[in-house]
Amino acid sequence: MPESKTLTHINQLLDIMEKLRDPNGGCPWDLEQNFDTIAPHTIEEAYEVAEAIAKGDMAELKDELGDLMFQVVFYAQMAKEAGDFDFNDVIEAISEKMIRRHPHVFGNKDIATAEAQTTAWEETKARERAEKQAASNQPPSALDGVAGNLPALTRAVKLQNRAGRVGFDWPSILPVFEKIEEEMAELRAEIDKNANEDRIAEEYGDLLFVIANLGRHLKLEPETVLRTANRKFTRRFQTVEQRLNARGKPIDQCSLEEMDEVWNEIRKEDKSQ
Repeated sequence: MPESKTLTHINQLLDIMEKLRDPNGGCPWDLEQNFDTIAPHTIEEAYEVAEAIAKGDMAELKDELGDLMFQVVFYAQMAKEAGDFDFNDVIEAISEKMIRRHPHVFGNKDIATAEAQTTAWEETKARERAEKQAASNQPPSALDGVAGNLPALTRAVKLQNRAGRVGFDWPSILPVFEKIEEEMAELRAEIDKNANEDRIAEEYGDLLFVIANLGRHLKLEPETVLRTANRKFTRRFQTVEQRLNARGKPIDQCSLEEMDEVWNEIRKEDKSQ
């Protein structure tokens, strides 16, 4: 049977990566890389995928997905060189995992709703974590498996979700608002008494953690919501710059009152739309 077009392209990409890592004629930069140095690039590429999705730019999304896939190929090539695994092992492992975690699709288990699937998915993952924990001879925890290098807001929500599954959670959103007010008061108290930087940072961290929990109770993803707020701020600020420049006055030569005046104009225009 002839190779499919997709398989041909995958093999071409694997060949490209192997050539880039070839000590005889490969790319000096690629040859210098290791798992630790590539990891930050992978995180960056994942965020660029998310940004393309947020903008609804399908051409950019196609490009960014290719960049993200290349990260997987890069890791697989380095692992192959070390004799640990190769790209085919990665594909085989994820295929086996997806089949195992979807018995209602690939087996005879009956799961009728998305909510039931989420519950079944988490139960399966919990069993897998328990098996790994047993093999490591470490005491189990409901927080096992929450990666330590996730973005802080994302990790906060995941930790809270895990704790919530064993009943450590507020029953409604009202206590979350009360906790936010409490944390705000504690932060202001530390600032008012000129506490050291570590104490202020600790209280500020507590406040951010509860703010993340508020998003969780609102069924909003804090990281996604904050990225949207960042984009809104960027758009508004750049509009302020443009309007002030049109008046012949660069922003760095304006007072805060002048900048605020234009900022508030833009806010009113946004609300009217």
